[in-house]
This record gives sequence, C-alpha cells and structure tokens, in this order.
Amino acid sequence: MSDTLTNQAEERLNSLAEALVETFADKGCEVIQRLSEVTLIAPKEQWLEIAQTLQSDERFAFAQVVDACGVDYSTYGQSEWVTTASSATGYGRGVERENPLDDGATRFAAVYHLLSVANNQRLRVRIFVDSEFPVIDSVVNVWSGANWFEREAFDLYGILFDGHPDLR
Repeated sequence: MSDTLTNQAEERLNSLAEALVETFADKGCEVIQRLSEVTLIAPKEQWLEIAQTLQSDERFAFAQVVDACGVDYSTYGQSEWVTTASSATGYGRGVERENPLDDGATRFAAVYHLLSVANNQRLRVRIFVDSEFPVIDSVVNVWSGANWFEREAFDLYGILFDGHPDLR
C-alpha cells in the first residue's frame, strides 16, 4: 500500500476515534485506537442508545453487524501463548502481566464488529456484562443481522439479550 493510502486510512481512523470521543465521552465510553483498529468500550446501560446513534448518525453510518460474539476474559493476560509447535521460531502476543480483568464485572463481554459501507470503516464495540447477571439490550431492532450472533452468544456464554425476539 502506498504511503498516501496509508496516511488517508490513518486519517480516517483518527477522525472516527475523535468523533466517537466527541459523541460518547459523556456516556461513559472509552475509545481505544491501536494497530489500525478502533474499539469503543460502551457501558451496558447506554448500549442501545449508542447503537442507534452509530447506525443513524451520518458521521458513523454503521449499517451492518459483521460479527458479534461473547468473550470470556477469565484467563486474559495470565500467560503467553505456547506457539513453538506452530513454527520454528514461535511467536507471542508480546505481553506478560497479571490478569487486569479479574473482577466479576469484567469477566464477560459482548463484542460487536460493525461496518460502515458509506464511510468505508469498521468499528469494534465491547460491552462488559456482570458475570452474575449477564444482561444487555439486544440490538436486533437496530441491526437485524445481530439476531443469530446474539443467540449464539447466549447459547455459548449465557449472555442474555433483553428484547431479543427469539433467544434460545
């Protein structure tokens, strides 16, 4: 990729991150921009309203859910990946630290990957749920494509999606 295209892509990511901070900082959101990706960490109480804004606001125009899943962070950061069997040199994720997500409020998360065709951008949204009562609002009425993904996260991780039309 040419330097010009790389710079344009980075400028778009910077603009997206700035617009997310400007729009959602007062809702308790956090924006992380790393490795040419932007992640929005949203509080579960605000998730439905944030999703509606991400879909309808022209600055974002996230019209599609590309993927959604549940994530269990219970052992995140506790060890390096063992990869020497994969290659002669092995590889790692480059971190060695204690588990920073060791309380019940940050064990499970629902993660959505959104696509804006109009703006040629992608966004990851992470919503942590309480491990004792893991409930967040369903966004099937915002993005119909979230239907099956939310059902799968319920089935595999026990995350309940309030307002889902057919959670089984």
